[in-house]
Amino acid sequence: MRVTRGTKARRRRNKVLDRASGYYGANSRLYAVAKEKNDRALAYAYRDRKVKKREFRQLWTQRINAAARLNGTTYSRLIGGLKKAGIELDRKVLADIAVRDAASFSAIVASVKSHLG
Repeated sequence: MRVTRGTKARRRRNKVLDRASGYYGANSRLYAVAKEKNDRALAYAYRDRKVKKREFRQLWTQRINAAARLNGTTYSRLIGGLKKAGIELDRKVLADIAVRDAASFSAIVASVKSHLG
């Protein structure tokens, strides 16, 4: 006897089409196309979770460098000085301080300058 797999297959296809809602044209209406687009979207999502971390670290570095140059040093000298001074602030926090509280950042740079060679 032939098995039609009616409800199971329909449920599986509807899940794919629901995930594809909002895609343009046939990408959201035809199962075969929507399945490919879903797979591609999931691959991009996985990849871009890694890329997001990379991009944010670049942004933090740029902000720290800009603030460091306003205080008469460079990013690399500042980071090296922080390590020598034993100040354990990560780049995310440093960038936030640089943007929100310039006076505190200047104080950090001043405390690091004594450790700079």
